[in-house]
Amino acid sequence: MGRAFEYRRAAKEKRWDKMSKIFPKLAKAVTVAAKEGGSDPDMNAKLRTAIQNAKAENMPKDNIEAAIKRAEGKDAAAYLEINYEGKGPHGVLVFVECATDNPNRTVANVKSYFSKAGGGLVPTGSLEFMFSRKAVFEFDKPEGIDLEELELELIDAGVEEIEVEGETVYVYGDYTNFGNLSTALEEKGIEPNKSTLKRYATTPVEFTEEQLEEIEKMIDKIEDDDDVQAAYTNIA
Repeated sequence: MGRAFEYRRAAKEKRWDKMSKIFPKLAKAVTVAAKEGGSDPDMNAKLRTAIQNAKAENMPKDNIEAAIKRAEGKDAAAYLEINYEGKGPHGVLVFVECATDNPNRTVANVKSYFSKAGGGLVPTGSLEFMFSRKAVFEFDKPEGIDLEELELELIDAGVEEIEVEGETVYVYGDYTNFGNLSTALEEKGIEPNKSTLKRYATTPVEFTEEQLEEIEKMIDKIEDDDDVQAAYTNIA
């Protein structure tokens, strides 16, 4: 059928593969948030954020509503949010955030990903000081708003930095100011495309291309696990 068809098919398969991996994680985040704080997003900021992030990845509305209903069910799984820390090949540091209904399964899986790559888990809390946790908001550059002025107006809410990449604006603050910044942006009429908590390495490390290939193989396996919500490294 020709190269064009093969290219389109490959692109679709790549997109479907991405969706098959990310949608269950987004749905779990919605379910966890709804179970913790209730199914009304207007009264539950965490759920509102989870829904917002799901929509940003083009997750269908039906999937989002189904995830909320799962939290309301009598037999809804009780998810535990738990972190694992480890060292991978070439000494790379990895912080893994999970949401699981079976911690024994999750720790066994995560441990195996590290050990098969020649690394291993380290005691909880060992890497906390190696990563700073930030509230991150991403939105389209708004018309009629001076970003320098916006940054000044967000100081009381805890903004640390505003970056612009093309037509996208990123607002950063300490993770403890997530709620304050979210409210402040809402009051300004700014609706983020994504808002989340992320970890950034305090001392990023350079690796060679060969080392990165080996490291990324391990990270791919970790991120493919259904219980893993995010994995952060100290790669520069």
